[in-house]
Amino acid sequence: MPISARNVFEGRITALVDGKVNAEVEVTTAGGDRIVAIVTEGSVDELCLAVGKPALAYVKAPWVMLLAGAGDVKFSARNQLAGVVDSVRKGAVNSDVCIRLNGGTPVHAVITNEAVLELGLKPGAPACALIKASHVVLGVPV
Repeated sequence: MPISARNVFEGRITALVDGKVNAEVEVTTAGGDRIVAIVTEGSVDELCLAVGKPALAYVKAPWVMLLAGAGDVKFSARNQLAGVVDSVRKGAVNSDVCIRLNGGTPVHAVITNEAVLELGLKPGAPACALIKASHVVLGVPV
């Protein structure tokens, strides 16, 4: 099924912590990149989520925040994914910045052109993608 989210983390569930209302689910890609999602317990049941099961984690590019450098600052965002800027595609107001994570997964962020300049984002520069766990949508193959 085609989907509009630019970021797709395809992997397996490597951790699942149940709570009363929500659960924390970690998906790890074949390259070792990890992303954490917060989903309801209802979603855990409906999707039959379990450690070892294949899963897809989706994140829309405008939901990704960027940090220039190696990410040695603490943030409340659960996902702090370090990598290197792969490309910057400039538009009239916004740019699509692609960061290649250490495990090889690409992460796209849509940020203003001004922010690209202020952060010094260019191919080869270290950067960190910040994604709130509540902004990650999970799916499972059928």
